[in-house]
Parts: sequence; structure tokens; C-alpha cells
Amino acid sequence: MTRTEINAAARHERRLLWRGNRGLYALLEAARHTGPIVRVPRLGWVVTDPVLARRVLNDHAHFTMAGEGGVGHLWTQLFGDEMAQFFGGARHAEIRTRARDLFTEDSARALVARSQGPHHEALAARLAAGVTADVADAARVLAGRLVADLLGLPADRPDAAYRDVFAAGERLAGLAMGTAASTVLAPGTLARARAIVTELTTGVDEGYRTAGPDTLLGRCREMDLGLPLTRGLATLLVIAGTETGASGTVRTAALLHDTGQQRALLADPGLMANAVREGLRVSTPAPVIGRHVAGDTTVDGRTLRAGDRILLLTYLATNGAGPFDITREYVPETRQLWFGGGRHLCLGAAVARTQVARMLETLLAAGRPYRVVSRRASSRVLVPAYAELRVQIPR
Repeated sequence: MTRTEINAAARHERRLLWRGNRGLYALLEAARHTGPIVRVPRLGWVVTDPVLARRVLNDHAHFTMAGEGGVGHLWTQLFGDEMAQFFGGARHAEIRTRARDLFTEDSARALVARSQGPHHEALAARLAAGVTADVADAARVLAGRLVADLLGLPADRPDAAYRDVFAAGERLAGLAMGTAASTVLAPGTLARARAIVTELTTGVDEGYRTAGPDTLLGRCREMDLGLPLTRGLATLLVIAGTETGASGTVRTAALLHDTGQQRALLADPGLMANAVREGLRVSTPAPVIGRHVAGDTTVDGRTLRAGDRILLLTYLATNGAGPFDITREYVPETRQLWFGGGRHLCLGAAVARTQVARMLETLLAAGRPYRVVSRRASSRVLVPAYAELRVQIPR
């Protein structure tokens, strides 16, 4: 891995951030030159240190998702007060406990194999034959198939249906792009968001009635969560499971190529877990996490007051460890901050890691390095991503 390769990879990542959300890009660039926690006019408190960010995520007495500034506040406006109670109440812990077996390492491997396996095999065969393939498109479709399987929705639809679901998810996430200063949605924005939710949750009502107990909708029915809350959870899963999942998968594939480290991975497949962890660390698909300050507290000598907002710039917090390097040892300060922390740590972490690993295995299945022949960053999206990443295996 040369300095030129490291710089090239960093340029591509910066371009993704710039094209996706220029406001976010400007905030991240400015925050590189501040201390670990600083108060920014109109935004609230901004944290760039991984240890402090984890402290906030684990302090549920003083920081909440549900109040203004917290990411859960957006969902509460869409789905009502029951959703706010869910984010901070006993039902949240209950559903995580009842659904945990669906997200173990073994369950993740079975889910990815079942929902994506044949498609990965077909992609590997096309690449081995010298065909150019769009990894970004493949990741969007595969993420949609995985989420449909997990929820208990029909997973045998044509690829175009999953592209439509992904596009709807991008539109819904994009409505939150202007909420850095306030998470209060204007009436017009809220109406557009609810229309998209209706589109995204097509089939959820039927799935709620008929899905088996080994699916998330089936578990919601068994717990008598009710359809409104179930629709909210299904929407949350669609966004988290498709937007961030596809972003992390494709950006990791690009980082592996841009830094020249796919050769090291081909030589030592035992580095796969490191490659996945590094890809998710450097890409950090959820680059910002918002929280509402529920009670007066002190963080790193700064006094935060009830009603304040706090933004955890996870992208900066995780990237402080250095550039993408699949030989890097585990960094305890960052841990898995790209998956959040505390009781809201991403339940699908094992699924995300398995998705990334399976795509990398597919790209390297021919035993030769792949080459990125063209790429295009997504514009005006909440989750930085590639709209297109076309790869080929030279013969």
C-alpha cells in the first residue's frame, strides 16, 4: 500500500461526502480543527472524540433519541408517541431480547446465504467470464432481498422491485438532510415522508398477519406490538438494512481496490474479518448520530443543559485511527462505533459484517484482483454512497 494509493482512496471518500451532502461535508471539515467537544451556534454540541461519543451513547439517563435533536424524534413525528415510548421504554429492550436470535453470527450467515447466495454465485460467474458488473446496483438489490427475507415479506420479486424500495428509502432518508439544526419536520415534509412510508411498507400488513415466528414481523405479532408500531419498525429496518448496508458494502469494496490491499487479502484470506472491520470503520455509513440532552450533565468539563442538542460526528471519531489498513489491529477506542453504542447498538451488526464479507468473497472468487473501471457518487443523499461502481476482473 503506497502513499499514492492511500491518498487516492481518501479523495474518493471525500468526493462521496461532498456529492452526497455538502452541509455535512462542511461540518466534518470544520470539526477536524476543533477540540473533542465544542458548542456550535444553531447546531448544539458537537463531539469528535470516540471515547466521549461512546460515553454519550451509553448514558441513557441524560441523553435520549426521542427528544428534539435525537434521531428518534424524526420517527416519532412519522409514527406517533408510541414510537417515542418505544425508543426509550421497556418494549425496546423486550423486542431486542425477543429478536436477538435472528441476528446472531450463525443466523446472519444463514440469512445472507438464503437471501443472497444464488445472486452472489451468479455475480462471481459473470466477473470470472470477464463481464463488467455494477457492484453498487448489485448491493442495493441484495440488501433489499435480505431485508424482505428478515421481515417476512415476499423475497421472490424481480430485481427492479428492490431497486424501487431502495430508491424510496433514499427519498425518505433525504428528507432528513435539513434536520442538522432542528429535527422538527415542516408539515409539507411530513406529508411527503408519510407518503413514502406507505410505499415502503406495502405488504407489511399482510406479513404481520401471516409471517412465521422466525421473522421480525412474526415476532412483532407475537408480542402484540400493533400495526402502527410494527410499520415504524419495518421502515426503520428498511432504511438501516438497505441504505447503510449497501453503502458500507460498496465503499469497502472500493477502499480495498483503491489502496491495492485486495492483493494482500487474496494472499491471506484470514485477513477478511480485518478488511470488513476496517471498511466499516473508514466508511462509517452513519456519519452523524444525534441525541437530545434530557438532563443537565457534564461531558469533558463542559456543562450541557436539558433541552440542548448534541451531534456525535462518528465519521471523524472512527477515522481518527488512520487510513484503511486491513493489517490494522483492533482499535479499542473506536470499537464498533460505526454501529452506534449502548442499548441502541445496531442489532444487525453481525448481518452487516456478513454482507460485506460475502461481497468481498464474491469479488475475489476468481483468485485475481478486480479493477474499478468507473464510479459515480450519489448526489443529495443522507447516507454517502456510490450510485455506480463498475468493476471487472482483467484476464
